[in-house]
Amino acid sequence: MNVSVIGGGYVGLVTGACLSELGHNIEIVELDETKVARINKRDSPIYEEGLSDILNRHTGKRLIARSDYNGIPDSLITFICVGTPESEDGSANLNYIISASQSIGKALKGSKKPHTIIVKSTVPPGTTENIVAPEVIAHSGRPEGTIRFGMNPEFLREGRAVYDFFHPDRIVIGTNDARTFNEIKELYADLKAPILHTSLVAAEMIKYTSNAFLATKISFSNEIGNICKKLGIDVYEVMEGVGLDSRIGPLFLNAGAGFGGSCFPKDVSALIRLAKSLGYEPDILSAVMKVNEAQPERLIEILKKHLSNLKNKRICILGLAFKDNTDDIRESRALVIIRLLLKESAEIIAFDPLAMDATRAVFPEIEYAQSAAEALNNADACLIMTEWPEFSSLNSEFEKMKTKVIIEGRKVLKRKDIEGICW
Repeated sequence: MNVSVIGGGYVGLVTGACLSELGHNIEIVELDETKVARINKRDSPIYEEGLSDILNRHTGKRLIARSDYNGIPDSLITFICVGTPESEDGSANLNYIISASQSIGKALKGSKKPHTIIVKSTVPPGTTENIVAPEVIAHSGRPEGTIRFGMNPEFLREGRAVYDFFHPDRIVIGTNDARTFNEIKELYADLKAPILHTSLVAAEMIKYTSNAFLATKISFSNEIGNICKKLGIDVYEVMEGVGLDSRIGPLFLNAGAGFGGSCFPKDVSALIRLAKSLGYEPDILSAVMKVNEAQPERLIEILKKHLSNLKNKRICILGLAFKDNTDDIRESRALVIIRLLLKESAEIIAFDPLAMDATRAVFPEIEYAQSAAEALNNADACLIMTEWPEFSSLNSEFEKMKTKVIIEGRKVLKRKDIEGICW
C-alpha cells in the first residue's frame, strides 16, 4: 500500500521504516527539514536498534521523507504520529494533532480518491471521533463518508521499538466500520499477533490504560521497596517471589528510582486530568505519580546520610537516559537528581553511552566524562541512574573513587559495598 506517516519522531519514523520493511511504500511527512534531510540520507535522527539497517535498505526506494503534505492524496492511508505533550495543567496538548488534521484535510481537498486516516498518537478517548475527523472533513471540503478514520495505538518500547513492531503482543484496531478495520488489518498481514477490533474510543483508552497500569506496577514496587528498606529486606527477592505468581507476572516489578520517558509520566497525568474533568477523583493514579516524584529525593537523603554536606562534593552520575538502549532523556530521573544536586552546590561529573549530548544541552554547566572509569576518578560518591548492561561489569573502576559511596537507583551491580535506593 501507499502510506503516509505524519511525524518523523520515535513513533512515526519507526512505524514508517518498519512498514517499508513489510513491503509498503512509505512517505514520512516531517516539518523539521533537518530531520527530513537526515532520513533521506539514511542517517537516523534517533537511536533505535535496527532502525539504521532498515533505512539503509529502503530509503530512496520504498521510503522517502518530505516536509510538505503534497503527497497525501496519492496515499491510501495516512498515519498521524505527532506528539501529544503534557500541558501545564497535566492534560494532553493536542495542538499538533489538530494542526496535522487540518493539514491533511487541506491536502485532500479536491481529491476524490478514498482515504483512510489512522491516529497512532496517544490521545484522550474521543479525540479521533470528535477532533481529528471533524477537522479533516472541514478542511477537505469533502462529504462525510468519503474519508474513513481509525485508531491504532502503538505499544513500542524506546530502545526496543523495532523489535516490538515485528513481535507485538497484540494489534489493536479501533474503527466504527468493518471496511476500515479490514484495510488496517491488511497492513499488518505478515505479523503474527492477536488482532483486537474495538471502537475508536476503546482503542484510545486501551493505550492510556496500558501505560497507566505499567506505571502503577512500578510505583507499587517502589513503595514496597521503601518499606522493605526500613525492614532490611531485599525487595528484589520479594518481587521475584511475587512475580512467579502467574496472575501477576515478573515484568515491571523492579524497584528503583522511578519511571520517566516520553510516555508514562505524561499519559498518567493526562488520564488523571481527564478523570477529574469528568468529576471523578483517581486516587490510585494520583498516588502513582506522588510515589514516582518522591523517589529521586530518597537518593539524595541516602547520599546525605553518607556524606552529610554535599557542597563541593564530587558526585559521579552513571546513566542519563531514562532507560538503557536509548538516548532519550525526557523525564529522566537522572535529570531530577542533577537539579537536586545543583541546589546542594555539589560538583557533578556524568557519563552515559548515548545521552550525553542531549543532557549537555540542558545542563551545560556540569562535567561530562568519556567513560565510566573517568567519571568515577576521584569522586566522593557515585549514583547509578540507568540500567546500562555495561555498568554491571564495573568493578576495579570504583577503586579510583575518593570515598567509596555507591548508591544504586537501578539494581545493576553485583558488589556488596553498595546501597540501593529502596533495598
